[in-house]
Amino acid sequence: MHRQVGNLTLDEHGLAQHGLLIRHLVLPGNLADTEKVIDFIAREISPNTYLNLMDQYRPCYRADEYPPLNRPVTSPEYYAALAIAERKGLGRLDHRKEK
Repeated sequence: MHRQVGNLTLDEHGLAQHGLLIRHLVLPGNLADTEKVIDFIAREISPNTYLNLMDQYRPCYRADEYPPLNRPVTSPEYYAALAIAERKGLGRLDHRKEK
């Protein structure tokens, strides 16, 4: 996809015009292996990739049977994912507001 559309470009209002935006759902207990995903993005795609790290995971249905999926992502887990992205050289991060 990146070869086809390149890095995400925004207009003067901050609206996406074209290009690649990657969304990654951070899971509790690092079940999504966030560091490997971010490392792949930085090395194999582009360090200028616009990355939206999401912390919206909420357990439902029978998630209580599968720890650590039985709880939401904590703020320290989310901020650790942001720190990894910054350490790997990804500078185009969609930061959420402090809760």
